[in-house]
Amino acid sequence: MTNLLTLQPNALAEYQEWLNTIKQRIVSVRLRMALAASRELILFYWELGAMIAQKQAQSQWGDKLIAQLSADLQKAFPDIKGLSTSNLKYCLRFFQFYTDAQEISVPDNEPGPFGQQPVDQMPWGHNIQIFTKCGSVAEARFYIEQTLEQGWSRDVLALQLKSNLYARAGKAVTNFSRTLPSPQSDLAQQTLKDPYTFDFMAMTAPYNELDVERQLTQHITQFLLELGKGFAFIGRQYHLEVAGNDYYIDLLFYHVTLKCYVVVELKNRKFIPEYAGKLNFYLSAVDSLLKRSDDQPTIGLLLCRDKNNIEVEFALRDMNKPMGVSEYTLVEALPENLKGALPTVEEIEHDLQQLQDVADGKVCPSTSRLR
Repeated sequence: MTNLLTLQPNALAEYQEWLNTIKQRIVSVRLRMALAASRELILFYWELGAMIAQKQAQSQWGDKLIAQLSADLQKAFPDIKGLSTSNLKYCLRFFQFYTDAQEISVPDNEPGPFGQQPVDQMPWGHNIQIFTKCGSVAEARFYIEQTLEQGWSRDVLALQLKSNLYARAGKAVTNFSRTLPSPQSDLAQQTLKDPYTFDFMAMTAPYNELDVERQLTQHITQFLLELGKGFAFIGRQYHLEVAGNDYYIDLLFYHVTLKCYVVVELKNRKFIPEYAGKLNFYLSAVDSLLKRSDDQPTIGLLLCRDKNNIEVEFALRDMNKPMGVSEYTLVEALPENLKGALPTVEEIEHDLQQLQDVADGKVCPSTSRLR
């Protein structure tokens, strides 16, 4: 800081405090200005999409309308981004996605999606990801709410869309409605998914549960992202001593929103009822040895490679501890000794081209290596 004022230490400290107050005020105002600017931009794109939709419905100008409009707008406003042909098409899709195509109208002060879906609270890039990838407004609303609640970046949002989180969230088979009080049971149910997608891992057969555990903990950031917000990792092969015997939990977490421990057991095979009994034992042990008086009951999650939902429901029916069962998927890599036995992409493309040439009469079948 440039020292233009000559002040006594007490006065200097007072000035520094006052200066910090002003700095904080500027940061706060800049943030509100940025949010307001983002909202105004989204509102502008919404209105632009509405005007394009209305003009297309009223005129015979066809597809060239957007290209012409883009060229004219960029010529008039060369310093403004977002007026390209592709972005104007996004504006049109944005408007059409959230409105009834039979009732197109220029929005008033409170246009359609604002207030119904808080699209104006997210950057334009996030919005594009959602309205181009979602099949319904209900699905879009789910990703909007999750993005705002969990603070997803555009890349994380794209990953969740690709993994179809909307179809997986809250789908685990559980006994929460019977073993947890409301609304804890509803929140816990929505916390679990089915299936879990661990496509950030590549496993080479044969492998066992310990191999999967090791990979998950090596990729703990991606694993926690797939588990969802609120999971804090405590340990792998977490040791418990019960009646002088040693037991080891595959993965132990604490969920900061549910305020409870979460025991995760991994099975590299199809679900069998005995797994639920062992998980129930672990939950009792954690409740007795780790759970504090202000913690909620410990929850168990059993991850299997396959399951029959009816069989799972029967197995959980008389369990007195809250638990759920989900499947998980991961990438299975080929062993090194088999990779050379498969054709390369280039070889496949060459063979397909030869087949096309034979079909077109360009090559005699007898001269082709495909026989």
